[in-house]
Amino acid sequence: MKIGIIREGKNPPDKRVPLSPEICSKLVENYPDVVIIVQPSPIRAFTDSEYEERGFEINEDLSDCDLLMGVKEVPMDMLIPDKKYLFFSHTFKKQPYNRALLRTILDKRIQLIDYEVLTDDRGVRVIGFGRYAGIVGAYNALLAAGKKWGLFNLKPAHDCDGRKEVEEELKKIDLPANFKICMTGAGRVAGGAIEILEQAGIKQVSPQEYLKTEFEYPVYTQLSVEDYNAKKDGTDFAKSEFYEHPERFKSNFMPFASVSDLYIPCHYWDSRAPYIFTRVDAKSPDFKIKVVADISCDIDGPVASTIRASTIAAPLYGYDPITEEEADFMDSNAIGVMAVDNLPCELPKDASHDFGTELLNKVIPELLKSHSDMIKRASETDLTGQLTPHFEYLQGYVDGIE
Repeated sequence: MKIGIIREGKNPPDKRVPLSPEICSKLVENYPDVVIIVQPSPIRAFTDSEYEERGFEINEDLSDCDLLMGVKEVPMDMLIPDKKYLFFSHTFKKQPYNRALLRTILDKRIQLIDYEVLTDDRGVRVIGFGRYAGIVGAYNALLAAGKKWGLFNLKPAHDCDGRKEVEEELKKIDLPANFKICMTGAGRVAGGAIEILEQAGIKQVSPQEYLKTEFEYPVYTQLSVEDYNAKKDGTDFAKSEFYEHPERFKSNFMPFASVSDLYIPCHYWDSRAPYIFTRVDAKSPDFKIKVVADISCDIDGPVASTIRASTIAAPLYGYDPITEEEADFMDSNAIGVMAVDNLPCELPKDASHDFGTELLNKVIPELLKSHSDMIKRASETDLTGQLTPHFEYLQGYVDGIE
């Protein structure tokens, strides 16, 4: 197989790569019949010369490649007909802004394999940048807390020379006794966030301890869905029922909001599920949270203070719960918000290496098989210009009637 690593063409530019130079070397060492060609790029976190030094060809022309790999959506004019592509297309949820992209993919008879729907036999996603979203998001949460309370100043993650410098910055953190951090979520994102909280010396406690105890040191708790949701009819919580019928439940987050200083949402949210805290909740005199670092970043959704995404360059804004409008982050009446929606881009080298390692271990072996159920499940389109059976539900979206 001949693999081409494409130049990222989406604006704003993304410095990440699917395969770092080091991972490319490991790939061809493991699979000597694989050839990798790299399209030149002035914006990658890794320079063209770093690939060349490891023996990989730099070439603008990738038309001879069997598989083309990128990270973000490929601009329509850059798509080569009759090829297999692997990238995040952001189409499987019928995102309106990418309808034309999927139409073009079909018109050009491209097989689109989407990272976001690569799953194992149990339906669990096998790859993503979630861990580094959690790592950078939790770091930004602590940066925001230091600023909001005037406790310490952390260097922005994107100004750090990789994760090692981020970890050095964590030594500056000095949070007061009984400073409480609440987190929702249990996947890759939450795992990455926990890495940072643990490295910052913040101790984990159970949800029950968190609600009932005052501590002589800063603590965090990780909430499962049963901790902050309850049945509307008062019957016992059943996790299987919550996932199948979330509309039967209501939020039970306010007890945690009344004792928390900082909230870090790392969850996946279903639009049928209850809001975690509403604009009405945020007005309550019992609502104590003063900083929300919303890694999940569902705009105007389950976390009332997230009224827009923020940017790497300007990650912080304020939400005034009384006026329900944006305010200055440092306003004493405002909830401070961090809602950057492309967090892994702040540490592009580390995030790319982590992502490439997962690709090498979990996806590349499947791509090299003559038939792979995993690749079949993740292919939204085929080389005849048709939606595959798994994604026939997108036909109305493609036709512009949904």
